[in-house]
Amino acid sequence: MVYDFHTHTSISDGALSPLELVRRALINGYHAIAITDHVGIGYLERLIAETAADCLLAQNHWNITAIPGVELTHLPAAAIAETAKKAKEMGAKVVVVHGETTAEPVEPGTNLAALKSPHVDILAHPGLLTLEEAKLAASNGIYLELTARKQHFTTNKHVAEMARLAGAKLIVNSDAHDEFDLLTSKLAYSIAQNASLTETEITNAIKTNPQALLKKLLSR
Repeated sequence: MVYDFHTHTSISDGALSPLELVRRALINGYHAIAITDHVGIGYLERLIAETAADCLLAQNHWNITAIPGVELTHLPAAAIAETAKKAKEMGAKVVVVHGETTAEPVEPGTNLAALKSPHVDILAHPGLLTLEEAKLAASNGIYLELTARKQHFTTNKHVAEMARLAGAKLIVNSDAHDEFDLLTSKLAYSIAQNASLTETEITNAIKTNPQALLKKLLSR
């Protein structure tokens, strides 16, 4: 079974509608998928409502768990905590924060702000994550992403090492923008393996941790 908590649709910069992405994920062997389109503050409520409606429709008819969420992207670091709180209040089941990837000019301090928020679930592609930040992730129960996204996966090994030293939990996500980006069980394993994880760590990143996160999200 495949779990993926970071994907994008045509609501933001993806190629497919939410329903088509969920359908294609199901065919790929997904057990659960989160739709986490890029968002700031202006259309937060509308995006969550539209995503939630399609996720509910998919779940009612197909054997897949579809989770409405957001990826807070290029926000001022000082606005992350309040926006994450609002997203949860508006119905987002999962809040991902677009971390300080080395491929984009994300504001310094974004990783730290995200990891201090009780309303953030995943820090995506956190780039050159510091040990202090990884320790915050561990203490606050926030998952650190190992990404399949080509623009961002060059720092996966570094993220994995910081997580290992800090005792933080890792999770493999696709950051999919079209059907060709979606995970398979083989690809998820490869992403974890290429980050130099042990077999136990791989199992945790692609199975144990996603299952624990899913259980937490569905209990809300």
